[in-house]
Amino acid sequence: MQPTTAIDRPTTDPAVPFRSIQFEWPDDTRSEWHPSKPEFAAACNALSLGMPYGEPYVIASVRAVLDDIDNDTAPELAEQARAYIAQERGHYRHHRRFNDLVTAEHPALKRIERWLAISYRWLRRRRSREFNVAFAAGFEAVAFAAARWIDSNRREFFAGAETLPSTLFLWHLAEEVEHKNVAFDVWQHVDGKRLRYVGAMATAFVLLTWFILLGTITQLWKTRRIFNPLTWIRLVSWGIRFTFDALPTMAMTALPGHHPSDLADPSWMPMWLQSYDSETGTIPAWDAPIDIGSC
Repeated sequence: MQPTTAIDRPTTDPAVPFRSIQFEWPDDTRSEWHPSKPEFAAACNALSLGMPYGEPYVIASVRAVLDDIDNDTAPELAEQARAYIAQERGHYRHHRRFNDLVTAEHPALKRIERWLAISYRWLRRRRSREFNVAFAAGFEAVAFAAARWIDSNRREFFAGAETLPSTLFLWHLAEEVEHKNVAFDVWQHVDGKRLRYVGAMATAFVLLTWFILLGTITQLWKTRRIFNPLTWIRLVSWGIRFTFDALPTMAMTALPGHHPSDLADPSWMPMWLQSYDSETGTIPAWDAPIDIGSC
């Protein structure tokens, strides 16, 4: 199978590593893990709800074309795709455990989980294989744009937050940066139609935004913070800032000839990942000093 649009770049990156991060969640883990910015914690929790549904769909979409990639004598790309799948599988498994703790505190979120399951199951069953792979590439474009935005604002958002949930979200986003090319290269190899990619990326963005909004409002309603004007000032401000920062990055990925490698990675996240200790399965707290010389 030949790509619709050829590219002059190599379709492989350095090996995408698998990090066996160990998260030990205490039973008393709170959904309000950010005392000074509970709205931000609620939005992150709502994002986390979708990971055990969106990421298995993305994984299945890429896995469905692995044989084609191998048969097209692109073994390096197939190897990258398998490494990408391993990273994504690790992400949603950790989010599932965290979500169990959050939904135990907010049972109304379980209804949103059911809606998430229905939405992604419908996409997987009713959309074409080409659309599914384009969705995977678009999903990663949204994640990369979010990672760049969070990286540049991490001290504003995470200062004062509990370490364990902060590490989960930042580690996940950092690895999204690390494998930003893979799903795009797979899509380009098996399809490459930009219009389909734009539609799939828009679908991914709308799904993520809608369910984050639902999950956030559900949590804030229970805690009565939904009636606090500061809550809405913060949420609207963050939404506007994200729109003006991340949407241009996403739009660039739809331009003819674009490749994710054209976009500069965040400055801090890749450095932080290099501090991972494979023997203990741990990574330093996000705000700990990083020994650049040892990275």
